Amino acid sequence: MKKTAIIILNWNGATLLPEFLPQVIENTDTSAADIIVADNGSTDDSLTLLRNRFPEVKLMEFDRNYGFAEGYNRAIAIAEGYEYVVLLNSDVAPRAGWNPVLQQFMDSHPDVAAVQPKILAYNDRDKFEYAGASGGFIDRHGYPYCRGRIFDVVETDRGQYDTPMEIFWASGAALMVRRDLYLKAGGLDSEFFAHMEEIDLCWRLQLMGYKIMVIPAAAVYHLGGGSLDYGNPRKTYLNFRNNLLMMHKNLPAGVRRRKLFVRRLMDTLAWVKFMVSLNFKSANAILRAHRDYARMSRNYTSDPSIDLLEQQQTDIVRKRYLHGKKHFSDL
Repeated sequence: MKKTAIIILNWNGATLLPEFLPQVIENTDTSAADIIVADNGSTDDSLTLLRNRFPEVKLMEFDRNYGFAEGYNRAIAIAEGYEYVVLLNSDVAPRAGWNPVLQQFMDSHPDVAAVQPKILAYNDRDKFEYAGASGGFIDRHGYPYCRGRIFDVVETDRGQYDTPMEIFWASGAALMVRRDLYLKAGGLDSEFFAHMEEIDLCWRLQLMGYKIMVIPAAAVYHLGGGSLDYGNPRKTYLNFRNNLLMMHKNLPAGVRRRKLFVRRLMDTLAWVKFMVSLNFKSANAILRAHRDYARMSRNYTSDPSIDLLEQQQTDIVRKRYLHGKKHFSDL
């Protein structure tokens, strides 16, 4: 049996699949991996398309849309017998030979739980892509950023971040993870529905004592915004809510209240910025995110012994907006 299952979660992707799936098939070494599409209750022509045009691809069918997190949890639970699973977005086109590079690295580094390739923009291939770039990090206040992307500033790829590196989080757009550790960690948090769930997973894997890495010798191109545009208020809501939930569940109880108080004050500044710019929908999304965080956080009772945020020295908000640092190499 092959070691790796490359799982593409699809929901109403009949317009994306004909463009991206052939590129996945062409550029993947299928002697090392099976390609599986897990359909998340699509109501368009996705299933007919997959059966008629892509018979070589394995198909899982779910009865409804379980969201990104629970959809992958169900797919990975079903995918028995594989050592590694790859979470691959339906709007990702890999470069040739990408998957053996990742698999070989995982084979030789048993202390690494998950890896990601370098992620470049599909429509501007000299640029890094927002969701992951060349590896994800988190600052002392819990704000995520990337090697190649700080907030809304995305760098041109000049090979400056082509060295493998330990990172804080790997993008869920193209994430290879050990299946047994994924299941042991509890998988993606289905309460998140979508957004930040891969950062939360990587945080938990590190609390278990494992490393997360980026391997830029493997690369993929990501369209991005395939389900929600970057400026969509729903995306704003999920990002703010899930970031607070992620911090709540992964910080020790002794520091949680203080760090979340500071973080919520900083989120208030983002609310003010949206209000001043007359973006009332996004401002309201932040208010709803904080309200729902307060309700949902009661369901989390974990109390980790390690404060991984204490090990993060960067204050990315200060660096970006007070000191004008736009590139990861300038931090």
